[in-house]
Amino acid sequence: MILIADSSALIALAIIDKLEILQKLFGKVYVPRAVYDEITKDNKTEAKKLTEFCKDKVLDIETKINFNISLGKGESEAVILYQEQNADFLLCDDKKAKKFAQSFGINVIGSLGVLIKAKKAGYIEAIEPLIKKLKESQIYIDENTCNTVLKIAGEL
Repeated sequence: MILIADSSALIALAIIDKLEILQKLFGKVYVPRAVYDEITKDNKTEAKKLTEFCKDKVLDIETKINFNISLGKGESEAVILYQEQNADFLLCDDKKAKKFAQSFGINVIGSLGVLIKAKKAGYIEAIEPLIKKLKESQIYIDENTCNTVLKIAGEL
C-alpha cells in the first residue's frame, strides 16, 4: 500500500511519537516536497523528528497543476502526488483539504483514523492517552470526535 502524507497529520503523529506506525500499517509512505519544507522548518517543535522520519520519503511532483486557490501548497502537492503515485490513502487532518480530496475520490485517513487502525493491528494498546497528549499540545479535537474514536477503539 502507498500512503501520501500531509503536514497536519504528520505533526500530530510526531507529537505523540507514533510516526513509525505509518510504515507498519501502509508499507510505503511518501511526503511531497512542499509538505517536507513546511514541517521541517527550524522553528517547528517537531522538526527534528519529522526531518529524520521523512529523509527517504520526499518526492517531487511532476504535474504542474495548482490547487492553491482552494488549498495550501503542501495540501495541493499531496493531492497531486496521490494521483501520480496511484496511492491508496492520503493522510490529512485538515477538514477543507479532506473534503476537497474526497471530491476527487481520494481515500483520506486522518491521524485519529491511523491510531484506530494501529490499535486494531496491535501496534498500540490505547488511544485515549495519545488523544490526551494531542490536546495538551494545543491540537484541537472536538469532544464528539474524541468520543467516536474512543467508541470505535473500544475504550468508551
